[in-house]
Amino acid sequence: MTTSVAHALWLRPPNDSAIIEQALPSLQEGELEVRTCFSAVSRGTETLVYTGAVPASEYARMRAPFQEGELPGPVKHGYANVGVVEAGPGEWLGRAVFCLYPHQTRYRVAADAVIALPDDVPPERAILAANMETAVNALWDAAPGVGDRITVIGAGVVGGLVASLCARLPGADIELVDIDPRKAGLGDALGVRFVTPAQASGARDLVIHASASEAGLAQALALAGFEATVLEMSWHGSREVRVPLGQAFHSQRLMLRSSQVGAVSPTHRARWDHRRRLILALSLLADARFDALIDAEAPFESLPEVMARLARPDDATLCQRIRYR
Repeated sequence: MTTSVAHALWLRPPNDSAIIEQALPSLQEGELEVRTCFSAVSRGTETLVYTGAVPASEYARMRAPFQEGELPGPVKHGYANVGVVEAGPGEWLGRAVFCLYPHQTRYRVAADAVIALPDDVPPERAILAANMETAVNALWDAAPGVGDRITVIGAGVVGGLVASLCARLPGADIELVDIDPRKAGLGDALGVRFVTPAQASGARDLVIHASASEAGLAQALALAGFEATVLEMSWHGSREVRVPLGQAFHSQRLMLRSSQVGAVSPTHRARWDHRRRLILALSLLADARFDALIDAEAPFESLPEVMARLARPDDATLCQRIRYR
């Protein structure tokens, strides 16, 4: 059954949000009406928006695909939505789909804005698609090789996905590093070796940093071997970060480069677009091991309280799933 109204989460930086009722636009030919079943909160991007930590220089580049309002806010932000099509062309009715849409109970979009879930990917796990797309792009940027010694620093959602994908390379030696020893079980679930910073191996062929901390980046540079690449995946917003480019950085001839999902990696850009990359990301989520990354669920109505909790430095949630009625 279709309806003309929906409820959506609006962020009101700094450190405030509210669920707002809003009218839906008229359903146009070729469009779909989707009832949301699950969404996920991006711990990195959305909490930076929520706390007002997005630099003014990045307002345009940080725009979400279906964002309403303008940064710094109030703004409707988010991009991990899984729902069921309830109106539109007949071939879409009843299909579970993923869309880069914010937290909203239902919405109307063009059919080419959604991707049907593969039969072997449950909606509850498909919320990881945007994170998986980030991980895929990182591997394209980093170009890990067969037999490489690879370290991933930061056992969050993106770090866990990257480490698990790297572990599929024949002969590769993977270490997942985090300061929280309680995440050792996550390493086991994802099929990678978990270590604390004190236990991490050196002389690595590739180090991927995803901890969003100065200490993590410093260790990434320290663990890299001669002429190795350090890939920086963390986005620090408006916070200034000191990078230790003294010591062995020059003598080791290290390469430090960034990876960001907004543009397809130049290694694949000639043949891949965003849609093809997202389809690939969804297909990779057929692996049930990735369920270990989703460690919290809350009802849509509690999202303002959830956002306040996720923004706290002491909160240890990996992926926060939001459940809709």
